[in-house]
Amino acid sequence: MALEPLHVPSLLKRFGIRPKKSLGQNFLADHNTLLKIVGDAQVAPSDHVLEIGAGLGNLTRILATHAEHVTAIEIDDHLYPALETVLTSFDNVRLVKGDILTLPMESLFSEDGYLVVANIPYYITSAVIRHLLEAVVKPQRIVLTMQREVAERILTRDEKMSLLSLSVQVYGKARIASHIPAGSFYPPPKVDSSVLVIEVYDQPQLSGAEIHQLFSLAHAAFNQKRKMLRNSLKPILGESLNTYLETAEIDSSHRPEDLSLEDWIRLVKAVTKT
Repeated sequence: MALEPLHVPSLLKRFGIRPKKSLGQNFLADHNTLLKIVGDAQVAPSDHVLEIGAGLGNLTRILATHAEHVTAIEIDDHLYPALETVLTSFDNVRLVKGDILTLPMESLFSEDGYLVVANIPYYITSAVIRHLLEAVVKPQRIVLTMQREVAERILTRDEKMSLLSLSVQVYGKARIASHIPAGSFYPPPKVDSSVLVIEVYDQPQLSGAEIHQLFSLAHAAFNQKRKMLRNSLKPILGESLNTYLETAEIDSSHRPEDLSLEDWIRLVKAVTKT
């Protein structure tokens, strides 16, 4: 079903809505970009899709024409009159008022395999990704519009690793599908954006206990990221630290950003063997 593009400024004016900076509201207004995002997500007629931050419903309605069912989360009560009007003809959309970061995925989906497609507020990017990847009921694919710099940092493998990039690489394989200029949004943000696709592994690269150990170590290290590992990990690993680092073939003078995923895995294996 072909949809006519929505004119975002007119819709905002009609419902007396002012975008809220406090909620990071920059509405994706370019229709062709919205269509491309849905294409990047590879939405199939049998898919159940989660949209985070439904906004004015311009992405929601396109998803609804491609998927079997769409669950759209929106935290801002002021957007609901517009949302309900835009989506009135779609009976396969469920609107949920709430904060995605406080909603367990198992309360929305009964089994793994759903898709996540969203243009999220950029200030919650890291928290949303971790919430989805660490959920009991996991998505099979996550497609998020985010700040270009953050997307590129997530793809880092061998230098300047961050806690977020480490998290993504443990649970899935990421790629940048496209870049979006600021002018595609209303109001335009001050940064360029990218569409990041994460293909979530059926099983993460470590066991549950190993993942717990990994993030215990990684949080300690990245919380003091300017410190060398021999200092930042000492409170956790104590006198055995040097032995673990030597076993994992990691230089104790390195900082957490210097370590690749493979380095972290070797360190975790060394620690959990004892």
